[in-house]
Amino acid sequence: MPEVVAPAEGSWPSEAGDGAGEGISCGYTDGTEPGREFLDIEIEVTEAGAGYRLDRFLAKRFERLSRSRIHRIIELGRVTEAGSGTPLVRKQFRVHEGQRIVVHRPVPDEPDVVMDYDVVFQDYAMLVINKPAGIPVHPTARYLRHTLTALMDTRLGVGHGWEMAHRLDRETSGVMVFGQRGGMAAALKNGFFRRTVRKEYLALVHGRLSESQEITVPLGPARDSRINIKMGECPQEEGGLSAETFVTPLKEGTFRDAPITLVRAQPRTGRTHQIRAHLAHIGHGIVGDKLYGVPEEVFLSIVEDGRPMADVEEELGLARHALHASSIELNHPATGARVTFRTPWPAALSDVLAVDAPG
Repeated sequence: MPEVVAPAEGSWPSEAGDGAGEGISCGYTDGTEPGREFLDIEIEVTEAGAGYRLDRFLAKRFERLSRSRIHRIIELGRVTEAGSGTPLVRKQFRVHEGQRIVVHRPVPDEPDVVMDYDVVFQDYAMLVINKPAGIPVHPTARYLRHTLTALMDTRLGVGHGWEMAHRLDRETSGVMVFGQRGGMAAALKNGFFRRTVRKEYLALVHGRLSESQEITVPLGPARDSRINIKMGECPQEEGGLSAETFVTPLKEGTFRDAPITLVRAQPRTGRTHQIRAHLAHIGHGIVGDKLYGVPEEVFLSIVEDGRPMADVEEELGLARHALHASSIELNHPATGARVTFRTPWPAALSDVLAVDAPG
């Protein structure tokens, strides 16, 4: 099967209107006020989450909700077993693999996102898309309907059968792979688990990175950080996970009169925020990254003080972080053939620094 390259950004008609990103602040409510609209979010417990306490499992899925808010949702009977509808009211309850849990949550006022994606490749076994920046793949505390999963349900129909083999952060654009639920999806996920999948990202980083280097820094929850979703160097004896990223400088430029470097990042492991955390660790945070590319006070001003996201984006000069999943090489889940898929450098990042198309 030949290599597949996505068409240039914007070359396909959109099936949904584009939305300009606005502030991300969304006051949490437990839904006790009259007239509040609710939405049911169904979550399947995977092997990675099996054995967790219910409150800890939900805290990992809804990372921006505090533990006390999660406890309140459980106490109100708004976490139930899928199918039976039985309320799960004990926060100490241990979830098990394959269990499907429904969270009944009030609908937030969601920021607008680009509710669209381009199809790079599709056959009976595998779907490959080019995900735009700004749209989260799963529901979160802030996004319930403006998500990739909701978009696919609308575009393809509920029960479409495509299951994602991996995920990208909300502001990261680029190639994502899905398999037909069952054997095809399992084969793709097994490729990630066995590290036979080769991924490449392009990123714009602050400063001048002059030489290629391999970053082998174990990652875990960032120590001495007030941000519970932030990852940082964490020794393996303290619970950190091994993480390896090979980084190559490609091109130099400037942004707002400051030096930047275009780099290729090739992760050899798949840890949370791995590329972002590793680049920040070596002193070259990603341009526009509100969590790793700026002092923590900037991120905290958004989530704790309600500072409008638009203000921060204007300050940073970019409405997204400059990280793009540019290519992926893997074994086709049905034929076993080695295939490669590429997605173009997004126009918004090309406005900062142009990138030559691969030859």
